[in-house]
Amino acid sequence: MAYAAASDVKTYLGISVSTDDTLITALITRAQAAIDRYCNRTFEASANSTRYFDAVADVYGPTLILDEDLASINSVTNGDGTTVTSSQYVTEPRNMTPYYALRIRSDASVAWTYSSYPENAIAISGKWAYSTSAPADIVHACIRLASYYYRQKDAQVFDVTATPELGQITIPQGLPRDVEILLEPYRKRGR
Repeated sequence: MAYAAASDVKTYLGISVSTDDTLITALITRAQAAIDRYCNRTFEASANSTRYFDAVADVYGPTLILDEDLASINSVTNGDGTTVTSSQYVTEPRNMTPYYALRIRSDASVAWTYSSYPENAIAISGKWAYSTSAPADIVHACIRLASYYYRQKDAQVFDVTATPELGQITIPQGLPRDVEILLEPYRKRGR
Protein backbone atom coordinates (compact mmCIF):
# COMPACT_ATOMS: atom_id res chain seq x y z
CA MET A 1 0.00 0.00 0.00
CA ALA A 2 1.23 3.51 -0.79
CA TYR A 3 2.17 5.92 1.98
CA ALA A 4 0.05 8.61 0.29
CA ALA A 5 -2.74 8.81 -2.26
CA ALA A 6 -2.73 10.71 -5.54
CA SER A 7 -5.54 12.87 -4.16
CA ASP A 8 -3.27 13.95 -1.27
CA VAL A 9 -0.53 15.05 -3.66
CA LYS A 10 -3.04 16.80 -5.93
CA THR A 11 -4.46 18.70 -2.95
CA TYR A 12 -0.94 19.69 -1.85
CA LEU A 13 -0.15 20.92 -5.37
CA GLY A 14 -3.52 22.61 -5.89
CA ILE A 15 -4.40 20.41 -8.87
CA SER A 16 -8.06 19.56 -9.52
CA VAL A 17 -7.89 17.85 -12.93
CA SER A 18 -7.11 14.16 -13.41
CA THR A 19 -4.85 14.40 -16.47
CA ASP A 20 -1.66 13.61 -14.50
CA ASP A 21 -3.08 11.02 -12.09
CA THR A 22 -1.03 8.16 -13.58
CA LEU A 23 2.16 10.23 -13.37
CA ILE A 24 1.41 11.32 -9.79
CA THR A 25 0.75 7.70 -8.74
CA ALA A 26 4.10 6.66 -10.27
CA LEU A 27 5.86 9.53 -8.49
CA ILE A 28 4.33 8.46 -5.17
CA THR A 29 5.81 4.98 -5.73
CA ARG A 30 9.23 6.53 -6.45
CA ALA A 31 8.98 8.85 -3.43
CA GLN A 32 8.07 5.92 -1.19
CA ALA A 33 11.06 3.92 -2.46
CA ALA A 34 13.38 6.90 -1.88
CA ILE A 35 12.05 7.30 1.68
CA ASP A 36 12.54 3.60 2.45
CA ARG A 37 16.06 3.69 1.01
CA TYR A 38 17.01 6.86 2.93
CA CYS A 39 15.66 5.50 6.22
CA ASN A 40 16.76 1.86 5.70
CA ARG A 41 13.32 0.56 6.62
CA THR A 42 9.79 0.02 5.34
CA PHE A 43 7.08 2.00 7.10
CA GLU A 44 3.92 0.09 6.32
CA ALA A 45 2.83 -3.53 5.96
CA SER A 46 -0.72 -4.63 5.26
CA ALA A 47 -0.11 -8.39 4.93
CA ASN A 48 1.66 -11.01 6.98
CA SER A 49 4.86 -12.57 5.69
CA THR A 50 7.29 -15.05 7.23
CA ARG A 51 10.96 -14.53 8.03
CA TYR A 52 13.33 -17.23 9.23
CA PHE A 53 16.04 -17.07 11.89
CA ASP A 54 19.04 -19.12 12.95
CA ALA A 55 18.43 -20.84 16.29
CA VAL A 56 22.10 -20.34 17.25
CA ALA A 57 23.50 -17.28 15.46
CA ASP A 58 20.42 -15.07 16.02
CA VAL A 59 19.85 -16.17 19.63
CA TYR A 60 21.54 -14.70 22.70
CA GLY A 61 20.35 -16.58 25.75
CA PRO A 62 16.57 -16.14 25.86
CA THR A 63 16.60 -13.37 23.22
CA LEU A 64 16.00 -13.81 19.49
CA ILE A 65 17.33 -10.78 17.57
CA LEU A 66 15.24 -9.83 14.53
CA ASP A 67 16.84 -8.59 11.30
CA GLU A 68 14.03 -6.21 10.32
CA ASP A 69 11.37 -4.08 12.01
CA LEU A 70 8.33 -6.07 13.12
CA ALA A 71 5.04 -4.20 13.57
CA SER A 72 2.80 -7.11 14.57
CA ILE A 73 3.18 -10.83 15.22
CA ASN A 74 0.90 -13.46 13.76
CA SER A 75 2.77 -16.61 14.87
CA VAL A 76 6.14 -17.83 16.15
CA THR A 77 7.31 -21.36 15.34
CA ASN A 78 10.33 -22.65 17.22
CA GLY A 79 13.09 -24.64 15.51
CA ASP A 80 11.62 -27.92 16.77
CA GLY A 81 8.28 -27.20 15.04
CA THR A 82 6.36 -26.19 18.18
CA THR A 83 4.44 -22.96 18.48
CA VAL A 84 5.79 -20.35 20.88
CA THR A 85 2.68 -18.62 22.21
CA SER A 86 2.47 -14.92 23.05
CA SER A 87 2.28 -15.85 26.75
CA GLN A 88 5.74 -17.43 26.47
CA TYR A 89 7.63 -14.39 25.15
CA VAL A 90 7.82 -10.62 25.45
CA THR A 91 8.72 -8.19 22.71
CA GLU A 92 11.57 -5.71 22.75
CA PRO A 93 10.67 -2.95 23.15
CA ARG A 94 7.77 -3.98 25.36
CA ASN A 95 5.20 -1.24 24.84
CA MET A 96 5.72 0.09 21.33
CA THR A 97 6.59 -0.95 17.82
CA PRO A 98 8.64 -1.69 15.87
CA TYR A 99 9.92 -4.78 17.67
CA TYR A 100 13.58 -5.68 17.26
CA ALA A 101 13.71 -8.83 19.43
CA LEU A 102 11.65 -11.52 21.16
CA ARG A 103 12.67 -12.66 24.63
CA ILE A 104 11.45 -15.95 26.13
CA ARG A 105 9.83 -15.20 29.49
CA SER A 106 11.68 -16.44 32.57
CA ASP A 107 8.59 -18.43 33.66
CA ALA A 108 8.12 -20.12 30.25
CA SER A 109 8.93 -23.79 29.77
CA VAL A 110 10.43 -23.26 26.29
CA ALA A 111 13.77 -22.15 24.88
CA TRP A 112 14.89 -21.25 21.37
CA THR A 113 15.94 -24.56 19.84
CA TYR A 114 16.13 -26.62 16.65
CA SER A 115 15.74 -30.24 15.59
CA SER A 116 18.01 -30.95 12.63
CA TYR A 117 19.98 -27.79 11.89
CA PRO A 118 19.86 -24.23 13.28
CA GLU A 119 19.78 -22.27 10.01
CA ASN A 120 16.31 -20.93 9.23
CA ALA A 121 14.89 -23.05 12.07
CA ILE A 122 12.75 -20.37 13.77
CA ALA A 123 9.88 -18.90 11.73
CA ILE A 124 8.05 -15.67 12.57
CA SER A 125 4.93 -14.67 10.67
CA GLY A 126 3.84 -11.07 11.01
CA LYS A 127 3.79 -7.62 9.49
CA TRP A 128 7.44 -6.82 8.83
CA ALA A 129 7.59 -3.03 8.82
CA TYR A 130 7.91 -0.03 11.12
CA SER A 131 4.13 -0.02 11.59
CA THR A 132 0.94 -1.32 10.03
CA SER A 133 0.26 2.15 8.57
CA ALA A 134 2.79 4.86 7.84
CA PRO A 135 3.25 7.53 10.53
CA ALA A 136 1.96 11.04 9.75
CA ASP A 137 5.50 12.41 9.24
CA ILE A 138 6.22 9.72 6.65
CA VAL A 139 2.94 10.37 4.86
CA HIS A 140 3.74 14.09 4.69
CA ALA A 141 7.31 13.39 3.51
CA CYS A 142 5.90 11.18 0.75
CA ILE A 143 3.40 13.84 -0.33
CA ARG A 144 6.09 16.52 -0.27
CA LEU A 145 8.66 14.42 -2.17
CA ALA A 146 6.16 13.26 -4.82
CA SER A 147 5.14 16.91 -5.25
CA TYR A 148 8.80 17.90 -5.61
CA TYR A 149 9.27 15.20 -8.27
CA TYR A 150 6.12 16.42 -10.06
CA ARG A 151 7.38 20.01 -10.19
CA GLN A 152 10.79 18.82 -11.45
CA LYS A 153 9.18 17.57 -14.67
CA ASP A 154 8.80 21.18 -15.81
CA ALA A 155 12.17 22.41 -14.50
CA GLN A 156 14.65 23.73 -17.05
CA VAL A 157 17.70 22.69 -15.02
CA PHE A 158 18.60 19.77 -12.75
CA ASP A 159 21.13 19.46 -9.92
CA VAL A 160 22.44 23.02 -10.17
CA THR A 161 24.85 24.33 -7.56
CA ALA A 162 23.83 27.88 -6.70
CA THR A 163 25.97 30.96 -6.36
CA PRO A 164 23.78 33.52 -4.56
CA GLU A 165 26.14 36.43 -5.37
CA LEU A 166 25.40 35.88 -9.05
CA GLY A 167 21.65 35.49 -8.53
CA GLN A 168 21.52 31.85 -9.60
CA ILE A 169 18.51 29.73 -8.65
CA THR A 170 19.16 27.04 -6.08
CA ILE A 171 17.88 23.57 -6.84
CA PRO A 172 18.58 21.15 -3.99
CA GLN A 173 20.67 18.11 -4.75
CA GLY A 174 19.18 14.84 -3.51
CA LEU A 175 16.18 15.00 -1.21
CA PRO A 176 14.78 18.42 -0.38
CA ARG A 177 16.05 19.57 3.02
CA ASP A 178 12.56 19.74 4.60
CA VAL A 179 11.97 16.09 3.63
CA GLU A 180 15.33 15.08 5.14
CA ILE A 181 14.38 16.85 8.38
CA LEU A 182 11.09 14.92 8.52
CA LEU A 183 12.85 11.61 7.84
CA GLU A 184 15.92 11.97 10.06
CA PRO A 185 14.30 10.72 13.31
CA TYR A 186 13.15 7.56 11.48
CA ARG A 187 16.53 6.61 9.99
CA LYS A 188 17.76 3.19 10.94
CA ARG A 189 21.53 3.19 11.39
CA GLY A 190 24.05 0.40 11.07
CA ARG A 191 22.79 -1.68 8.15
